[in-house]
Amino acid sequence: MSVLVLGVNHRSAPLEVLERLSLDDSAAAKLVHGLVASDVVREAVVLSTCNRTEVYAVAERFHGAHGALHDALCDVAGLSRIELDPHVYSFHDDAAVEHACAVAAGLESLVVGESEILGQVRDAVELARGEGAVRTTLDLLFRRAIAAGKRARTETGIARGTASMSHAAVELAGAHLDGLAGRRVAVVGAGTMGEQIAVALADCAVGSITVVNRSRERCVALAERVGGSAAGLDALIDALADADVVLTCTGAPSTLIDRAMVRAAGERERLFIDVSVPRDVAADVAHDSHSTVIDLSDLDRWASVGRDQRLGEVDAVKAIVAEEADRFTRERIALQATPLITSLRRRVEDLRDAEWERYESRLAELDDEQQELVRALLNGVVNKVLHEPSARLRADAGTPRGERNAAAVADLFDLE
Repeated sequence: MSVLVLGVNHRSAPLEVLERLSLDDSAAAKLVHGLVASDVVREAVVLSTCNRTEVYAVAERFHGAHGALHDALCDVAGLSRIELDPHVYSFHDDAAVEHACAVAAGLESLVVGESEILGQVRDAVELARGEGAVRTTLDLLFRRAIAAGKRARTETGIARGTASMSHAAVELAGAHLDGLAGRRVAVVGAGTMGEQIAVALADCAVGSITVVNRSRERCVALAERVGGSAAGLDALIDALADADVVLTCTGAPSTLIDRAMVRAAGERERLFIDVSVPRDVAADVAHDSHSTVIDLSDLDRWASVGRDQRLGEVDAVKAIVAEEADRFTRERIALQATPLITSLRRRVEDLRDAEWERYESRLAELDDEQQELVRALLNGVVNKVLHEPSARLRADAGTPRGERNAAAVADLFDLE
């Protein structure tokens, strides 16, 4: 079976395409469920962030699965293959494994080395696991990918400096306004990104922070944490009226702020930093003479600040990615020996049980403690006899020697 990945990211597609492929948890779960319900995909994980939407799959049939994943992306985006093809990349087997490890390590992120991606990968895997779409192969693949991500951040300096989307957004706002001290700021969205933005703002001596969110409870908790005030979406216009800077990160399915709303909030010079996909701020807001709108396209350019000092760590991270990808391959090959080892153990244990039954009448003369001692002796012999051939079968799996040994064991013990 092959490992496949198809997707688009900030390098391959414009923001307009990324928006059309953006999936919330419900949509991602539905896509995963539909893929594994087919007869060509055995396992699937969908990773959808503001920078990318990717589908990872274990294919029963390579070409059929590739087509299924391609069609699924077209359906999500509402685009034909001709329209979507220029933006789609795909990898399979070793290249797919290395790509997954590189993504978790932050090498494929808009902000190289950014920290948010590791949690997003974990969440995507758990969501797919809840749909019964993660089995042995993808479980092993993403364990290795997450290990690569952890090692990249602890063993190298890839996360040095501005290494998160949230900090990049706050720093970009400060650079644009020549500092944020005394500025009145509204943070729209109190999810993980909103929390990180608000915490970063609290260290910038801003004049005030208003957290705006659909969920009142989460909004209040975050506002209290950063010494700000809380408001629901029904008070969004009031929050805009009082803001010099508006940072949005809601993950809403459509825009929340349009030009009419900005006008209703009154004339005021405002900077909008929109890090949401789909975008929270409508395109027409940029036409307002008092508004400046910066989205992910602009953030990509800003992310180059501090990137040079991290790029020196890329080779070290690539080495980690290669190590973890190689470890996945070795562990996956070792798993291929598991069915044969299981069959061998079952055959030897059947022989053990048959011998016990053969001498059961004589053993009945022993008391319970003595019988348990005999059982322990038999089990110990079985385990010691099986240990070395089992270890050899795992270690040599995937090699010519391993194939010869496996064939010999199957023939000698009449195993299927």
